[in-house]
Amino acid sequence: MDQIAGFSFRTAGEIIFGRGRAMDPLAGLALSDTRVLLVRGANPARSAPMRAGLVAQGCLLEEFVADREPDLDLIDKGIKEARAFGAEYVVALGGGSVIDTAKAIAALVPAERPMLDHLEVVGKGLPLEIPPLPCVALPTTAGTGAEVTRNAVIAVPEHRRKVSLRDPKMLPRLAVIDPALTDGTPRDVTLASGLDAITQVIEPYICARSNPMTDALCRVAIPQGLRALHCLITGAETPEARDALCWTSLCGGMALANAGLGVIHGLAGPLGGVSGAAHGAICGALLPHGLAMNAGRISDPARLQRFDEIRGWIAGVLDCAPQDAFAALAHWQTAAGLPGLAAQGVQYADLRPVAEAAAVSSSMKANPVALGPDDLCQVMEAAF
Repeated sequence: MDQIAGFSFRTAGEIIFGRGRAMDPLAGLALSDTRVLLVRGANPARSAPMRAGLVAQGCLLEEFVADREPDLDLIDKGIKEARAFGAEYVVALGGGSVIDTAKAIAALVPAERPMLDHLEVVGKGLPLEIPPLPCVALPTTAGTGAEVTRNAVIAVPEHRRKVSLRDPKMLPRLAVIDPALTDGTPRDVTLASGLDAITQVIEPYICARSNPMTDALCRVAIPQGLRALHCLITGAETPEARDALCWTSLCGGMALANAGLGVIHGLAGPLGGVSGAAHGAICGALLPHGLAMNAGRISDPARLQRFDEIRGWIAGVLDCAPQDAFAALAHWQTAAGLPGLAAQGVQYADLRPVAEAAAVSSSMKANPVALGPDDLCQVMEAAF
């Protein structure tokens, strides 16, 4: 029997998963007379039931609208409004951008240092000295797994970068995943966010820091996520497919927070910074080409076996030969309407600077094989 290597595993304080469970935790949070900041997306109708439920619990409620991917200005505005309100609790209801915004606000409201002191790459990357406000996260898309990750991705337009505010204390106190909140998600959002979810169970499975816990999550979630996304894009809208894609997203969030990612996310961060394109769409465009690059450079038999497993899972869904799986995935994505990097606003002149930035990014540290800027340019050119 093989020895199990040691590892650690952290996630949200509590996870509630289930269709129709979104309102369940309200009664148990004991938020009467508590000042709660509700961070939501642009559509007030989506958050109306949560708003009513919190008010019924006796909360003193203030809303903050996160209507775009978080950047320095949005986070700074949220911090100021939360402090002026005297927020004691943060509830996030929305996609990954909303949840990242909420986690950053919750982390920085009590902080005594300026935001840049805690940001990676463009700042000092210092840990939080004061615990964040307690945070509850309820995702309305199946993609990022942000409800169980320990960071928030924030755009810094001045540097044309997206960087992380990262600290284990940023893990939400409670994550509530109700797949009913994702029902009817537009097709293009389903495709991009679903490919992000699948990427985030594939990269931790093949990365250099995988462990038995993350392997257990990813090994089941990868084929489930592929089948669910294929069903939702080329078949029918079913509760079962939405449930499975939400489960994949949750598994990806837990896995990446405890194992790491790789080339696809290493490139996605700087690509998002130079283009403003949606993170999920970037990851989807890169996914088959990043897999092909890694598979062509791996020599470790155990890691190669994992790539063979992934080829088999893709082939089973797309009805192709396993050796053609990565090319078939790229073709299927394009046929389903996923734009390439050029159509997402990436300029060819940006590829080399992006590759150089990605080569030293935190995500690349866990990639299963060392890749240099030339290799990374090849991946992006294939996705262009």
